[in-house]
Amino acid sequence: MTLEIDSVDLEFDGRKVLYGIYIKSERGKVTGILGRNGCGKTSLLRIIFGDLQPKYKNIRNNGKCLPRPLYLTGKIGYLPQYALLPKHLSINHAFGLFNVSWEQFIELFQSFKEYDRARIKDLSSGEIRVIEAYLVLMSNKEIILLDEPFSFIAPIYVEKFMVLIRQVKKRSIIILTDHFYNDILAVSDTIYLLKNGCSKKIEDKNELKREGYIN
Repeated sequence: MTLEIDSVDLEFDGRKVLYGIYIKSERGKVTGILGRNGCGKTSLLRIIFGDLQPKYKNIRNNGKCLPRPLYLTGKIGYLPQYALLPKHLSINHAFGLFNVSWEQFIELFQSFKEYDRARIKDLSSGEIRVIEAYLVLMSNKEIILLDEPFSFIAPIYVEKFMVLIRQVKKRSIIILTDHFYNDILAVSDTIYLLKNGCSKKIEDKNELKREGYIN
């Protein structure tokens, strides 16, 4: 299973944000997207998801152009940067909505056992991010988009998510972005750098240095 996007034409207030894009992701390989703030990483994920409509885009699933936004198909899960779960929602209800096992979650994240009857508002921002990222990742979708999944998460939890991502990629296309480039490099099989509205496939860390993304 493959997902490709190209021919994107996105501008805000007359400024071209994305125009030279080609991204290919496939099941069995994690696709990481890097780039500085404002380069269009979040916009690109939203275009793939379907809630942001550029002037033009071409999205293909297994080589076939998609006639409607992916979010309408039920095949895609998206973790945005903003809060995903309502504060008043009970954690048990949240797991039920995503059809994800609470028991399996607390086997991996044992410190969350005490929140069995808690609501989202009772958790810290980092704890909420753990639950949101886990729910999206384990939601059994064909395509999974993760926008900065490691932000605000303790390093010990990042390691657990690395393991989960490597497991889930066997059944799902996974595209993720984050500011922590070492984490992206560690978990991704294919990496693209967004710069000046264009995407470039990156082969190694030295190429990121040559592109001026890291020192």
